[in-house]
Amino acid sequence: MMHSQKFKAAFTDADEAPRTLVEGAYLQVRRDIIEGRLVPGEKLRVEHLKDRYGIGAGTLREALALLLSDALVIAEGQRGFHVAPISVRDLKDITHMRVLLETHALRQSIAKGDDEWEAGVVAAFHKLSNTEERLGHISNVREWEQRNRAFHESLIAACDSRWECYMIGILYRQSERYRHLAIVSKAVPRNVHNEHTKIFEAALKRDAETASHALEQHIRLTFDSINLLVPELS
Repeated sequence: MMHSQKFKAAFTDADEAPRTLVEGAYLQVRRDIIEGRLVPGEKLRVEHLKDRYGIGAGTLREALALLLSDALVIAEGQRGFHVAPISVRDLKDITHMRVLLETHALRQSIAKGDDEWEAGVVAAFHKLSNTEERLGHISNVREWEQRNRAFHESLIAACDSRWECYMIGILYRQSERYRHLAIVSKAVPRNVHNEHTKIFEAALKRDAETASHALEQHIRLTFDSINLLVPELS
């Protein structure tokens, strides 16, 4: 997302058509990193990628600069751009910080949320549930990710700290690569719909303790899934 939008959406890119060539390139490269078509550690050669995406070298460099701020791309001096590596250690850190911030923001939203907040949670859960009935087909994973993001965002929508929401959004975006890998690999059998249902029902009951515990367990299960893939990440 563009810098000016970062406080307007807590989690990830709006599901809208890109407004500029740079934004379009940014979204394409970002999606290819998340879905593994550009693999961790891969050198991002501008002269090759500009043909792959059908854009100019200048536009691509601007897009890669935006991805640097998302920590999905790294720059190594004169060696150019590379896809940021992934590791269990990195995910453990991301998971710990997500649990701390996201459960706190959920507690705040449950305490302060009005009818509009509640309606937003209900609507997001309904859309997510419709997608989860079809989950298991790789062609639906992208749609599920969009609706999963919207549900998690709705849960903390009544949190009044824009910095807290912003930091949660950064962590959520960082975990997206790992979450996609966990879904595709199916390393740990889990009923994600039941996990979401527990969070949803507790939030509507204004049971902050149960809701935050269910959210913590939900976040940590992705780490458990990836932890079984250590040989593939090393």
